[in-house]
Amino acid sequence: MAEGSHTTSSRGTGAARERTLRAQGRKTRQRLADAALRVFAARGYHQARVDDIVRAARTSHGTFYLYFANKEDLLQQLAADCAAALEALAGAVPDIGPDADGEAALRTYLESFVDTYGRYGVVIRAWMERQVTDRTVDRLGVQAFTHIAQALAQRLAAVGAPHDPETVAALMAMLERTTYAMTSRDLALDRAGALDTLAAVVHRGFFVSGAA
Repeated sequence: MAEGSHTTSSRGTGAARERTLRAQGRKTRQRLADAALRVFAARGYHQARVDDIVRAARTSHGTFYLYFANKEDLLQQLAADCAAALEALAGAVPDIGPDADGEAALRTYLESFVDTYGRYGVVIRAWMERQVTDRTVDRLGVQAFTHIAQALAQRLAAVGAPHDPETVAALMAMLERTTYAMTSRDLALDRAGALDTLAAVVHRGFFVSGAA
């Protein structure tokens, strides 16, 4: 084999190995993040230990510290992941008309909202309790919720319904508090029924009764 061909082959093998390692690294980081979310939800952020996270992820302390400096660093990175998921929700708010199709679209969206809150609820509560100390990450969370509120305000305006800051704040508070109750491990709510009720109340209370 020519020297140039050997070099090209070696580079190709090296690049493939690097891609494999990166993929494995992402999977390991995700496994640690998923474990942390479970542990934080079960024990609370302050009571959770790195030992608990490592055990839940079935990995080693050495592996943990390859990806995170400490528990606080892990929370900050989870908060950044949560902010990205919330931004995706902000961009996915559908058109919500005052008819049955509008209620159905709203229900589908609310299901995604509840799923995201259910996954990252412990992080959202950490924001509310000022446990996310990185100001940049903290701003990401505030901005993401603001963008969801702005998108909902635009949908309200589109049907001629009130969309002033007070109305939108009431809508967001209803969504957040109801979703918290739905995803709380202390309450045994029927998910489908709760989603049907939430969609009906929000649709009729905000998109129908106030529509022009």
